[in-house]
Amino acid sequence: MKKTVLITGITKGIGRALAELFAEEGFNVAGCARNEKEINTFKAELWNKYENQRFLLASVDVSDKIAVQAFASDVLSEFETIDVLINNAGIFIPGTILGEDDGIFEKQINTNLASAYHLTREIVPGMKLKKSGYVFNICSTASIKAYPNGGSYCISKFALLGMTKVLREELKEHNVKVTAILPGATLTDSWKGTDLPESRFIKPKDVAETIWNAYLLSKNTVIEEILIRPQLGDLS
Repeated sequence: MKKTVLITGITKGIGRALAELFAEEGFNVAGCARNEKEINTFKAELWNKYENQRFLLASVDVSDKIAVQAFASDVLSEFETIDVLINNAGIFIPGTILGEDDGIFEKQINTNLASAYHLTREIVPGMKLKKSGYVFNICSTASIKAYPNGGSYCISKFALLGMTKVLREELKEHNVKVTAILPGATLTDSWKGTDLPESRFIKPKDVAETIWNAYLLSKNTVIEEILIRPQLGDLS
């Protein structure tokens, strides 16, 4: 029986690299992103390449709790249980706590934190029942270091790391693994239009392969946090 991975923010950057890697390794893939056209295009690509696997990709606004819960219900109806959950969806809106527009805090908290919280609550009970599973939360170097113009984004990522630590404690006795991934500047759409060379960024594929290698460890071992930075260091 093929295993299944569920990835949020699946059409771009780290999420896309993860979907391609897990599919290549024989996994069924479920996932979501906001842009319906991009979802449909990526789904067709996966179906054409992997005819013997199952794919459920949907357009979902993960900042909407009801939409997240409905999506989780569809996924569980299709696959029954999920073997790997990767909470990857996120949004970065630069600003300061005192200078951000009203509503920016809620938007980033709902997208970067609440989406992972609500999806985890829907998916992980099945992992607990079968005493097997893995949760990866894509945090950030902004989860451990505040920086200028980080504003609500840093707050949301600090909180996501905290949630990951709590989840690790709750699930360790149930044989469900939990890992926080903390990438630095990664060459995704967040950096679109930058004048900086590619050498200053982490490649999304490198993050995906790091996650895959952590997943392959024996059942006796879990890496709780993985900090990834560009070779030349953080961008200021």
